[in-house]
Amino acid sequence: MDSSKALHQIASTPTHRLLLKQWLKEEDLILNRITLKELQMDAIRKEITNLYCFFFLFHSISLLLLFNSARNPTACGRSWIPSACSLLCSLGIIWAVRYKSEVEAHTEKLLEREKGDAKLLRKCVEELKRKGVEFDLLKEVDALRRAKSLRVEAKEISKWSARDFVTLFFFTLACLVLGMIRVVLCS
Repeated sequence: MDSSKALHQIASTPTHRLLLKQWLKEEDLILNRITLKELQMDAIRKEITNLYCFFFLFHSISLLLLFNSARNPTACGRSWIPSACSLLCSLGIIWAVRYKSEVEAHTEKLLEREKGDAKLLRKCVEELKRKGVEFDLLKEVDALRRAKSLRVEAKEISKWSARDFVTLFFFTLACLVLGMIRVVLCS
């Protein structure tokens, strides 16, 4: 059927016209949510990068201060103080990075779901515009609802993820800094 003829048929039929308006409005809302989720992803990634920078900056400054205080002969006896501070700050930053990474993964799943909904809705709108009045409202709308409700998310089963390696890397680095504190203050 000709596209312009189908659109004229839709315009003359109140139910089809209402459905098209509703779907176009819903499509616009979904696109707005996608944009919002993408902005959230960018903000989360920026926060994670800032945490990485803070981790390295914190340890760089603390090691510089320790090298300057290493000349004091009683520093070895009190080495537990900077060690405890370093450990607590490192664990706090590692937890924050891990938390933000989980938030990023969750937001990414939501974003993929929204993109899937937008694709499905776009397909239905195109089908309605193509078929015009021949578009069977009950059958097609019911098929859309079933497609949305039957969508099953497959969960990946993996033993290690990139977030695990990042956490392990930062924990290893924090342990190395603890060892350096002891070596610097007690040698």
